[in-house]
Amino acid sequence: MEAERQAPRIKNRAPAPVQITAEQLLREAQENQDKPLQGLARHRIEDYEELDDYRARKRKDFEDAIRRLRGNVCQMDRARSVFERALDVNPHHIPLWIRYTEQELKARNVNHARNLFDRAVSILPRIDQLWYKYVHVEELLGNVGGTREIFERWMSWEPEERAWSAYISFELRYNEYERASAVWERAVTCHPTPRQWIRWAKYEEDRGDLEKTRRVFHMALDFFGEDESVLERVQTVFTAFAKMETRQTEYDRARMIYKYALERLPRAKSEGIYASYTRFEKQFGNIKGVEDTVTQKRRLQYEEELESGQGTGNYDTWFDYTRLEEDSYRTLLEDDAPESMLEMAREKVRQVYERATAQVPPAYEKRLWRRYIYLWLRYALFEELDTKDLELAKKVYATAVSIVPHREFTFAKLWLAYAKFEVRRLDIAVARKILGTAIGLAPKKKLYAGYIELELALKEFDRARKLYEKSLEWDPTSSSTWVRFAELEQNLFDLDRARAIYELGITQSESDLGGLDMPEVLWKAYIDFEFGEREMERVDALYERLLERTGHVKVWISYALGKMAAALAFEEDEDADAEEEGAKSTLSSEEEALRAQRRAGAAEETRNIFKRGYENLREQELKDESVVLLEAWKVFEEEHGDESKVAAVQERMPRVLKKRRELGDGATEEYYDLVFPEDEKKDKPALKLLQMAHAWRAQQQQPT
Repeated sequence: MEAERQAPRIKNRAPAPVQITAEQLLREAQENQDKPLQGLARHRIEDYEELDDYRARKRKDFEDAIRRLRGNVCQMDRARSVFERALDVNPHHIPLWIRYTEQELKARNVNHARNLFDRAVSILPRIDQLWYKYVHVEELLGNVGGTREIFERWMSWEPEERAWSAYISFELRYNEYERASAVWERAVTCHPTPRQWIRWAKYEEDRGDLEKTRRVFHMALDFFGEDESVLERVQTVFTAFAKMETRQTEYDRARMIYKYALERLPRAKSEGIYASYTRFEKQFGNIKGVEDTVTQKRRLQYEEELESGQGTGNYDTWFDYTRLEEDSYRTLLEDDAPESMLEMAREKVRQVYERATAQVPPAYEKRLWRRYIYLWLRYALFEELDTKDLELAKKVYATAVSIVPHREFTFAKLWLAYAKFEVRRLDIAVARKILGTAIGLAPKKKLYAGYIELELALKEFDRARKLYEKSLEWDPTSSSTWVRFAELEQNLFDLDRARAIYELGITQSESDLGGLDMPEVLWKAYIDFEFGEREMERVDALYERLLERTGHVKVWISYALGKMAAALAFEEDEDADAEEEGAKSTLSSEEEALRAQRRAGAAEETRNIFKRGYENLREQELKDESVVLLEAWKVFEEEHGDESKVAAVQERMPRVLKKRRELGDGATEEYYDLVFPEDEKKDKPALKLLQMAHAWRAQQQQPT
């Protein structure tokens, strides 16, 4: 075994007389491979499986030959035949054409590549990728004329914008500016978009041919016309045209273009050009020009809305339109414009108001008439304040009043504005007649209040009393009217009459008229009136009468705290009297003792009332209200009592316990209940175990 593993011995180690190199070995291998094999056996193929196997074997041999020698041109014929057979199967496969042409170009078969490109664009004329490569190859070969012919063939198929741009760029590379201009004209004919027109004009501007540039813009505007479907896109052409003139310092031309565009473009489609014009005027114009343009634009906008029917029933449009015209008129006034211009502006405002007020609401529903009435009010104020035509303003008010269906509803604001207008004209009789007519047609609380306010301003107190009486006859349930009537008498220092009015008011709740709308307001005003007069006995009597009607917790708290408030009020009155008499501000010991005694008595009375209120609420089983009263009582004791008093109130505070109750069908729920100390005493046997538990827990928490 060891002898078999040993290498064979070399007997002759001398060099051979003829040396064989690696190059010779490779050459001999190639020559032997290229020689046809002699005497090869013929293969007999019996079925499709053997045929597929034979094809695969031959294909592998061909691929191995190409892989070994990539520069061997002898294999091109075979590759070309493969591409041709593939094109016979699918001549519309674009990557196949591209790979075929790239292979021919790599092999420097230029003419064959040209023929392939020509065949490709003939079969697929809509594939721009093939055209791009075709013209690129011809231009690289320096065939400018041939490249132009290819472009012409391509453009005859009306390709996309990028193809036209490529043709134009080709002409510009060879300084053929006129040819490029002609191509631009054909391009905008094929793709007449605003962007293409603007690019053509920019090209002519860059060449320095301004007349041709203007002609291009005019051609574009003539082409688009004034069709509403394309106006939104046309504004870019107008903007580009105006900006071109601005760059050439032709500011008047640019301004005319902007104005021309704004007059013809609809409002919803001109935001862009309007913004451009505003920037233009800020840079090269004056503020008046901007304002005029804005006014005209908004005027067209409102007219457009009204014509489309959007503003007929929408009074917001009319408000905006009238405000615009009023502002224009006021601007002319400030600028001291000629009278003819002012007259035209006034007539314009009146025409708009007349058109607006002619839009009467279609139904007698007050919600539809509210904004309509404001149009009349604004119209009248314009005539009165701006034009100073009082007669016309009066006519406006009278017309508005005659239109409103007062039997169904009325507007107190309109009547009061009409009456105040007559007051400003110093015609008080007419103003009273207007308000009297309004109350007779459709009485309202606001009408009575406005009429009374007018009479009070004129110091006609007897007329005001009569109006209050008529108002209460019409609506005796209005607590605010009773209060204002009593305050009038109080201000006139007729206390007995004021007290009588309060008494009549609080008796309305017991009448058959349905009572007062807010009786608490009247009771509070009556109590405050007696308190202000320092009639404490009457105050107590009023509280007692009120508690007979309602045992509300707020009444009890107010009644109790009023005692201490009365004591403090008496002290303030004494200090004020002393200051008026010039006495010393310091009090003597007797006065201090008297005040302390008075406060102690008031505090004791307050506690008694709190106690009464607490017992009353507990009798009614009003637990939450009882807690509210105890909280107020505790705050009072913390301010005016001592610790023992506070502790006494705290002992009355309930505890919150969690309980369970049955809902039926065996279901239960937990709820929280307030348990007062007196309730615990009544149910002491049942709570004995719970108290013992609390005592044990308190003992456990004490430190050892």
